[in-house]
Amino acid sequence: MNWDLIQGNWKQAVGRAKEQWGKLTDDDFDVVAGRRDQLAGKIQERYGVAKDVAEKQVAEWQRKASDSWFKKDQNKV
Repeated sequence: MNWDLIQGNWKQAVGRAKEQWGKLTDDDFDVVAGRRDQLAGKIQERYGVAKDVAEKQVAEWQRKASDSWFKKDQNKV
C-alpha cells in the first residue's frame, strides 16, 4: 500500500501498528503522526534494533496494509 494512504488514515492505522509494536506508546504514535521515518526511529528506540531492521519491519507492515484497515464512513455521500 502507498504510504500516503497510511499517513492520510493514520488514526485508523495506529490500531494495526499497536498490534505490531506493542512497546510503542500513544505518545509515540502521536509524535510519529504518520511519518514513516519517525515510526522507524521509534521502533529503533523502543526495541533497541538497528535502523535497517526497523525500516524492514515498517516496510513489511506497509506491505501487509490493506483497505480493510481503514473504516469507511457509509453515511457519506
